[in-house]
Amino acid sequence: MAATYDAPVLAISIAAEAAGMHPQTLRQYDRLGLVVPRRTSGRGRRYSQRDVDVLREVQRLSQEEGINLAGIKRILELAAENERLEGEVDRLNQLLGGGRRVFHASPGGDVVAVPLGTRLRRVRSSAGALVVWQPPRR
Repeated sequence: MAATYDAPVLAISIAAEAAGMHPQTLRQYDRLGLVVPRRTSGRGRRYSQRDVDVLREVQRLSQEEGINLAGIKRILELAAENERLEGEVDRLNQLLGGGRRVFHASPGGDVVAVPLGTRLRRVRSSAGALVVWQPPRR
């Protein structure tokens, strides 16, 4: 689905009609960097369905919210950055195995990750050992 959604297959006239705009408006948005379509070898603009959805959102923000084009450009940039960061968080979570972990200090002093819910064995210090932290007694 994503491949079809992002495929640059719509000519400017079709994309403009789908977005409810004049083709000249799409050219202006391209010059401003709001919605940048891909180009054919002959330099013709080709829009994807994602581009058309962004054009509709630009129109909504402009007409219903009264936001100027510079503000809309910033909103689109922040939305794209947010989407990129969410993807990065998902990628990192998969690297961690998807499970939540906690960290504790091993008897040797190393910090190690353990799965959430793991019951840790308390080690009592021997005489003369330095204990940096002990949980409060109940």
